[in-house]
Amino acid sequence: MEENIDIEQLRIPEALTGPEAADFLRVVEISRLVRMHTWGNDELAYTAGELLAQCHDPYEWNVMLIARVNGVIEGCAGIAMPLDDNTELAHVTLDVLPQAEGRGMGRKLLEAAEQFVRGENRKSVLVETNHAASALAAAANEAEQIHPTSGTGYLPLSSREARFAFSAGYELERVERFSSCAIPLDEALIAQNMEATHAPHRSKYRVHQWLDACPDRWAGDIARLEQCLDRGQSPGHGDWDIAKLREAEEFSALTGRRTIVTAAECVADDALIGFTSISILNHRQDVAFQDETFVELEHKGKGVGLRIKEANMTKVMREFPEVRTIYTWNAPGNSQLLEVNAQLGFISAGITAQWRKDFNAY
Repeated sequence: MEENIDIEQLRIPEALTGPEAADFLRVVEISRLVRMHTWGNDELAYTAGELLAQCHDPYEWNVMLIARVNGVIEGCAGIAMPLDDNTELAHVTLDVLPQAEGRGMGRKLLEAAEQFVRGENRKSVLVETNHAASALAAAANEAEQIHPTSGTGYLPLSSREARFAFSAGYELERVERFSSCAIPLDEALIAQNMEATHAPHRSKYRVHQWLDACPDRWAGDIARLEQCLDRGQSPGHGDWDIAKLREAEEFSALTGRRTIVTAAECVADDALIGFTSISILNHRQDVAFQDETFVELEHKGKGVGLRIKEANMTKVMREFPEVRTIYTWNAPGNSQLLEVNAQLGFISAGITAQWRKDFNAY
């Protein structure tokens, strides 16, 4: 029988029960199987509840396209379109079952996603590819490499995912190193790091911690630091102020996301000069995600980053004893933060790459 690949838009269900949720649950399972194939585990896969919550995010419009082969869903493309900031962008996530690869399904899904976002007047598409450390190690000495337009690092052209994005007209924008850390931390490691960060600068800084909601006293400082992070290191935060901070905290509470924050105060200035945060999602208590870490330039090199990150991870261990792994993403060129992570026990798991296509160039 001739194989037919049909692309259609998935109707997002209101609940996860009943026949109307069957296709959505199939998409959740495809996403899980793809991540199992890439990373060797499903710790980075969305649960059904998480994906459903994401599809109802008030800050972005989420659309799902599905690919049926002779009536059976074997691939999907998630389209996320920001509604407040970066409204010319669309983020596309492709998931195709490993056994269905090589039949043009990914290309059909991507082309359909591009057509959809162009119809919504989006000017650029960002696509992410994931590359396990074991696969990259096998191609470490290959001559053909793709280098990003921003930052450092590279991908081997022999990578199937890299070839797919490249041949579809996408430009490698940046790569991030993906790392994991087993929890609980080794007590000897904690003691060693505490000794390393003790003096000569330790007395100049005071550590503050909170869960979920920033104390009123520090809200202005955190908004200011978020603004600095936005301008200097991490796009997508928009114009931060206290109102936006509270709005983000309220949304996290609604979705069940927990956030642990540790901040450093410069005693002499009576102001926060850095912070770090870790998130734990509502439907998965054994995995946590290192979010932002930021220290003002004039306070770097004084052990502040190591001190607040370790304090934050220790609080995770105390408040959420179910956590077994913390994941983080970092720019390959951020040697200082990568060194801090190594001191805390993070090991490389692979690379996540971001590819971009601007429609006005075509």
